[in-house]
Amino acid sequence: MELAEWKTVGNNWRNGEGRVNAIALSPDGTKVVCGTNNSEVLLWNIDTEKIIWTGQHAGYPKCVCWNRDGERVVSGSSDGAARVWDVESGKTVLEIETGLTDVEAMICSPDTTMIAIGGYNTNSDSEGKPLNIWDAKTGEFITRLKGHRGSVACQAWTADGKTLISGSVDSSIRTWNTATWQQINVLTGHTSLVSGIALSANGLILASASWDMTARLWNLENGHPIGTPLQHPDSDLAECVSFSTDGKLLPTGCSSGNAYSWDIAPIVKAAGLDELLLSPNVSCHFLISPYQLNTLS
Repeated sequence: MELAEWKTVGNNWRNGEGRVNAIALSPDGTKVVCGTNNSEVLLWNIDTEKIIWTGQHAGYPKCVCWNRDGERVVSGSSDGAARVWDVESGKTVLEIETGLTDVEAMICSPDTTMIAIGGYNTNSDSEGKPLNIWDAKTGEFITRLKGHRGSVACQAWTADGKTLISGSVDSSIRTWNTATWQQINVLTGHTSLVSGIALSANGLILASASWDMTARLWNLENGHPIGTPLQHPDSDLAECVSFSTDGKLLPTGCSSGNAYSWDIAPIVKAAGLDELLLSPNVSCHFLISPYQLNTLS
């Protein structure tokens, strides 16, 4: 996307007619991985607009992400499995049978040692649908985080690795201490599924998108909301959210196929939280969310 004029750059990328369920940009910005409802994981070269390799799930991939060094891609599927792929060869190096009915959200820890996997499980107890932590090298189960009373739909991990953040069908956002795996805060305010979350580049502001047709800003340090919700038009269920690298613009994508861009700097300043904004000298481009960008397909 050319940001100055909001026009697409280059050609549309197509591989058959399969819907794109999830998409994520590589850390070096040269590749894109996506999951389709043809049960495929596709790795694309951005410069050539060509597919590098194609992988296969038994179900259809609903979420994809990269590890920080860009050497591994992880995909989660409607068959309840998560696969770790070697980026260079396209081969599966690890498969995790998560115990979930559907894997709907996943993220790698910044140190590349763990994978947080969330989703839907018809056999969960009254505590809600599990959010599980797995060893990224061996696939061994580490721990289960309980608290959400609905499937986990999106996740984020702070750059220092100390805090994991999850959003759920139960309309809540929860933060977790990764040293103890204890819950830190519950961020409430949304009235429907929290479908997407994103952290500003400095890690100080959390943004969330919800099917209640709003996006919200949060002070991650204390879990308090910043300003009033960003209201989308009727029937525009907010599906995904991201930040510009200068932290001042917030793009959102909706179920209608519409995308919006919000100037959040005045909102943050009006709340007296100028220190949460990055320097205006930082260049501006949008980060593709590693979560579920279901609508812009």
